[in-house]
Amino acid sequence: MSDKPSGAMQIEADLVRQLAELLDETQLTEIEVQDGDRRIRVARTISHTAAPTYAVAAAPAAAPAPAPVAAAPAAPVGDNPGTVKSPMVGTVYLAASPEADDFIRIGATVSAGDTLLIIEAMKVMNAISAPKAGTVTAILVDNGQPVEFDQPLVVVE
Repeated sequence: MSDKPSGAMQIEADLVRQLAELLDETQLTEIEVQDGDRRIRVARTISHTAAPTYAVAAAPAAAPAPAPVAAAPAAPVGDNPGTVKSPMVGTVYLAASPEADDFIRIGATVSAGDTLLIIEAMKVMNAISAPKAGTVTAILVDNGQPVEFDQPLVVVE
């Protein structure tokens, strides 16, 4: 017989550590796994000096935003060292809400850590930040567009 009270959940510390490492590797903010009646959710908060609030509506805005115009990079986009690629599969949003201004525009100067866009993955909004300071020379995705892992999103030079 077990000393564990019936119905009590036994937490596996190794599993929690693995899930936390997976969050870091994928840059997700939350992950949840379920095995029968046992469910474990691991979440982290990312603090930025002025973190935007994300409220993405299910319906598109009344007037669609004009398609981004990409500047012609000298090298193919995938080979450009300033290319920011998607760390996950999801849906791209260029603004915090349909009524808000886009986070970036072509020609905008960004600092390392500035939010470039967000990717919704499994109903979680994930801010994609600039890896370095520079100028946005290309926006390679449209608002509301589905993206794949490692897909080029933005070029910052």
